[in-house]
Amino acid sequence: MEKLDDIKLVHLAEKHVAELNKFELPEEQRQFTALPSEVLNVTEGQYPIVILDEGVAVGFFLLHATDRVKDYTTNPNAMLLTALSINLKQQRKGYARRGMLQLPLFMRKEFEHCDEVVLVVNHKNIPAQQLYLKVGFVDTGERRMGPIGEQIVMSLSIA
Repeated sequence: MEKLDDIKLVHLAEKHVAELNKFELPEEQRQFTALPSEVLNVTEGQYPIVILDEGVAVGFFLLHATDRVKDYTTNPNAMLLTALSINLKQQRKGYARRGMLQLPLFMRKEFEHCDEVVLVVNHKNIPAQQLYLKVGFVDTGERRMGPIGEQIVMSLSIA
């Protein structure tokens, strides 16, 4: 079995901000996601989550428990995942996959009411689609139009 315990999902803390503000993404990824520095000012119902490897911030995403979730599911216990990114210097090391594999356990512990995580991924973003499918998300068959084209709605059951 693969070792996942070196990777931790944690709520954003002040000690992570400087590191997250240094994140870089290649231009081809910037069209599909946001840098952490662009979404750190959260509103009520948004939860910034940091992916840590031995205490170092290597990734980031936002969880939403806002009305925005209703755009993608009728489940009142669902949360929306957005803005997943892995710092350019840390890419191609499996952090996104290992972080997402930690998601169900993290959700059961931190968001006990949540039994589904939904997300949308651009139809042109094949690497992200493959990642989400590998970690257990399923294509719901729903499609939405986003700012740069068709988006696939995906869902992960949190059992």
